[in-house]
Amino acid sequence: MTTTLPRLTARGLELDTSPEKFGWLRDSSAIVTDVTTLRERMAEDGYLYLPGCLNRDEVIAARAEVIQRLASAGLLDPNSPPMEGKLANSTQAGYFRPALARENTALLKVLYDGAMMAIFERLFGEPVRHFDYTWFRSVGKGDGTAPHCDIVYMGRGTHNLYTAWTPMGDIPLTLGGLIVLEGSHRRTDVLGEYQAQDVDSYCENGPNAEAVRTGKIRWEDYRRWQEPGAGWDGAITHNPPALCDELAGRWLTSPEYCMGDVLIFSMRTVHASIDNQTDYIRLSSDSRYQPASEPADERWILGPNGEDPYNHQLRAKRGRIC
Repeated sequence: MTTTLPRLTARGLELDTSPEKFGWLRDSSAIVTDVTTLRERMAEDGYLYLPGCLNRDEVIAARAEVIQRLASAGLLDPNSPPMEGKLANSTQAGYFRPALARENTALLKVLYDGAMMAIFERLFGEPVRHFDYTWFRSVGKGDGTAPHCDIVYMGRGTHNLYTAWTPMGDIPLTLGGLIVLEGSHRRTDVLGEYQAQDVDSYCENGPNAEAVRTGKIRWEDYRRWQEPGAGWDGAITHNPPALCDELAGRWLTSPEYCMGDVLIFSMRTVHASIDNQTDYIRLSSDSRYQPASEPADERWILGPNGEDPYNHQLRAKRGRIC
């Protein structure tokens, strides 16, 4: 495998692509309508990789809407076909652009209608609700996402909750797609303390309480709460190769993600992304789904009068005694 793969990095650190440290996601598209096997596969792997299970034409339409908005903002190379997504200046790509999902009918159709919702209805075996907040990423050249579990960001409602990562473009390895750490959803022996955290929680009796309440520190580091100024970004680590060694699992990805694919994973599955080495933008969305009968994390749903989700704003902060 090492002889055929390009050099890959995550958070600027080279990934070991030997067969012992790196591999491919298991394709579960053949069992997408087999409810029992689908649930067993999720429990076993902590993820479901479903190539081609969404309507590719609908995903292309969603990409076209996003591309049009990026082009209008002057972010794309005017001398290249817009749908290729070549950046005018990769440093201006940004990273997290949830505004690209707002009033984007084509994107919302992909994520919250049709094939996607049918998959989750089979997984849960009952009516499904999705979060009202859509995470959208437009990633230029440079470092990708650090290893983390989603539960630390959205664990105030049910934990019977899944993330769908949906590529909004064909993503070869050098463009930097998602990676999942094999078997990590079962490693509570190592990750249990981390997975018990809520990023918007802070120590009321610690030196950072006022800084968190006023927004000077976004999230307090639960491991260093007695240290003034100890901020945190929710990551387990910024060293993906070292985490691979610590948890004794391989980083798993696809040789190329394609429009129409979806990767679903649990709240306790460790994931990150490969760095983008190109001058092209990587577009993807994260959306979340749960049984409609179970409580939802109030940070990510509409308010009682239709107010936008308040996500990680100051009103989300919760003090605790440490």
